[in-house]
Amino acid sequence: MAIFRDYHKYDATGLAQLVRDGSVSAQELLETAIECVERLNPSLNAVIQPMYDQARGEIAAGLAEGPFRGVPFMLKDLGMLYKGVPTTNGSRLFRDFIPDHHSHLVERYRQAGLVIMAKTNTPEMGLTATTEPLLHGPSRNPWNLEHSTGGSSGGAAAAVAAGMLPAAHATDGGGSIRIPAACCGLFGLKPTRARNPMGPDFGEGWSGMGVGHAITRSVRDSAALLDATSGPADGDPYWAPPPARPFAKEVGSDPGRLRIAVSNVAPNDVPVHPDCVKAVEEVGKLCVELGHNVVEDAPPLNMTFLISAMRIVWGANTRAAAEIRYHALGKKPDGEGLENVTWMLAEEGRTTSAADYARAIQVLHRTGRDFAQFLENYDLFLTPTVAQPPWPLRALSMMDEDLDAYFYNLFAHIPFTAQFNSTGQPAMSVPLHWTQDDLPVGVQFAARFGDEATLLRLGAQLEAARPWGDRRPPVLP
Repeated sequence: MAIFRDYHKYDATGLAQLVRDGSVSAQELLETAIECVERLNPSLNAVIQPMYDQARGEIAAGLAEGPFRGVPFMLKDLGMLYKGVPTTNGSRLFRDFIPDHHSHLVERYRQAGLVIMAKTNTPEMGLTATTEPLLHGPSRNPWNLEHSTGGSSGGAAAAVAAGMLPAAHATDGGGSIRIPAACCGLFGLKPTRARNPMGPDFGEGWSGMGVGHAITRSVRDSAALLDATSGPADGDPYWAPPPARPFAKEVGSDPGRLRIAVSNVAPNDVPVHPDCVKAVEEVGKLCVELGHNVVEDAPPLNMTFLISAMRIVWGANTRAAAEIRYHALGKKPDGEGLENVTWMLAEEGRTTSAADYARAIQVLHRTGRDFAQFLENYDLFLTPTVAQPPWPLRALSMMDEDLDAYFYNLFAHIPFTAQFNSTGQPAMSVPLHWTQDDLPVGVQFAARFGDEATLLRLGAQLEAARPWGDRRPPVLP
C-alpha cells in the first residue's frame, strides 16, 4: 500500500475531505499513520497498544459515512473501552483487563467514521501531570526527549505533536487535556461537564470533575469532533446545555469585543516561571490588538480548601476503582500492582468518612458558584496553563512515599487547571509561546459554564493571528 506523502500537511478535517473527494483512501491514510508510529514511537513511547488489525478490519467492513470517515485516530488507555482490546489504565493491576463492550464515546467515534488504530500511554489511573507509568514506561516530549509530555493524556499529545496523526482522544479530570496540550504545543479544549457521555460504565468521571474529548493540532478539528460526539446518552444523570448551533460554525465567527480578565498569580501562591508569565502577557496584548478589553482581575479562590476537597474526591474514586478490580481478580486490596501514590491515595479514600466526602462535594459546588459570579462581569478568564514550561522527566514521581509532599509538588506545577474541573466550566489551552530552548508554553482561557462557543471563536481568531500549525518539533529518527 502506498504512503500518502502529504499526510502531515493536513488536519483531521482536511484529511476527511480528501477521502470524500477520492484524492486518498482510508487504507492509504491508515498505512501512512502506521508507518509514522513504527518510525517514531521507539523514541517517544506514545503508543502502547497498536490496533492495526482491528483498524484494517473496520475499513474492510465499511466505515460509517461520518464527518471524519477514514481519518486515523487513537484512544487514551484510561477508562475508554474498546471491545476485545486491553484497557490497562496505565496500571499493572489492570494489565489483563479486556472489556466485552465499547464505551459510548467509542461508538460515537466509530459513527463519525474515525479509524481507531491504537491506544496511547497514560499515567496510572490518570493521577498525575506527567506520563511515566511503571507498566509502560515514560512518554517523551517530541520537543525535547528528556522532558515530560505532561499528563495524563501525555501519550495522545506526543502522538499528535510528532505527526503520527492530527487528533487523538484525551480526558481531563484535573487538567489532563490542557496540560499535555501546553507541554506539546497543541490545542486542548476541556468541554463543559457532561458535554460528552461517560457511559455505559460511568455516569460521571471523578464525581463530575472528569470529561472526555481530544487533543488536536487545529481549532476546527476540536470543534468538529465535539459536534460528532457531544450530547447525552440514554440514562446519563445530567447533561450540558445544548449549544445554540454546531460548534464548527463558531470557528471563524466574529467573537465580538470580549471582556477578558487576566491573572498570572497562582491561586496557591507558588512561583510561576517567567516564560509562563511572558506568554500570558503577550497573549493579553494580542487580545487587545484584536479589539478585546483585557483587565487584571481574578476570582476569589481558597486553593488550600479546594485541593483538600479534590484530594478527597480523587481518593474515594481511586479506592472504588481499585476495590472493584481486586474483587474481579479474587484478591483483597493490598496495594499489589499499584504505584505508591495510587495506593496511598486509595488508602486515604478508605479512611475518609462519608461526611468528609459530602463536605468536599460542597466545596467543589461552592467554587463553581464563585466562578460563575466572577464571570458575570467577564466573558473569559486568562491564565497560564501550567506554572512551568515542560519539566524534565522524573520531576513528578508516582513512587513518592510522602503523599502530602507529592500533592504539594503536583500543584506547584499545575495550579491553574483543576479549578475548572471543579466548576465544570469549559477551558482551553492555546499554543502561542515557545521558550528560547524551543519548548512550548500554553495559555489557558476559561469561559462560562456551557460556553464552548466563545472559546472556539477566540481560539480560531488567535490561530489566524498567530498560526501554530506549521510549527513542528525536531525531526525524530
